[in-house]
Amino acid sequence: MHYQCLIVDDEAELAKMTAEYFQMFDVTTAVAESAAACYEFFKDNTAELILLDINLGDGSGFSVCRKLREEYNLPILFISARQSDDDVLAALSIGGDDYIKKPYSLSVLLAKVKVNLKRVGELKAAQAAEKAAQGTAGSADGASNGAAVSGRADGQQDSADAITLDPATMSVLRRGERIPLKAKEFALLSCLYEHKNTIVTKEVLFEEVWGDTFYGDGTLNVHIRKLREKLEDDPNAPTMIKTVWGTGYILEL
Repeated sequence: MHYQCLIVDDEAELAKMTAEYFQMFDVTTAVAESAAACYEFFKDNTAELILLDINLGDGSGFSVCRKLREEYNLPILFISARQSDDDVLAALSIGGDDYIKKPYSLSVLLAKVKVNLKRVGELKAAQAAEKAAQGTAGSADGASNGAAVSGRADGQQDSADAITLDPATMSVLRRGERIPLKAKEFALLSCLYEHKNTIVTKEVLFEEVWGDTFYGDGTLNVHIRKLREKLEDDPNAPTMIKTVWGTGYILEL
């Protein structure tokens, strides 16, 4: 069976209450009360998004996240009573897309979930459109589709540092190498690309990528770091994704 959201949390009453609230707003939701139950869920079911607690009775949410990332590329939002910045950074660095601290507002949590589900839907639509275009136009049109993103009509990249974004595979092509990205990394790079060669403020990035402005810099910094590690020759001396101190970032191409 397919669900939009899976809640993995050993606080059974809170998880069930959250699931019931989501159902009221037409977000199909299932609950797994342990790491084992989460793994068992994916044997016969699918989900578009996971809300994952860190402290589970039979294991750590961090371990669950790592294991799921080996097979699935879907938004994983941590929900936890642990408040330290170290926990937040650890959660984001191993593949989490967001970190929501307990106690949480059901309405705010629902809003975050809907933003991520919307992005999942947009990605699926882009993949479907890409497949349709390839099926009807052949490889020649496929090449021109890639060129449209890189800005060249002949399908060649503009310079050694040019990049081509591919929504269908959620990856980026640079110097002939296809680099896979996670959902939030691709969304962040897409936002920077849309405004390339101009400064994008942190507020704009939070709004367009995460859906609101109520995030700490740590969330953004971790994802920027991950992008630099994948795209820059030297992540410690970036030449593409540059920091504009006190303001935001700029993608220079």
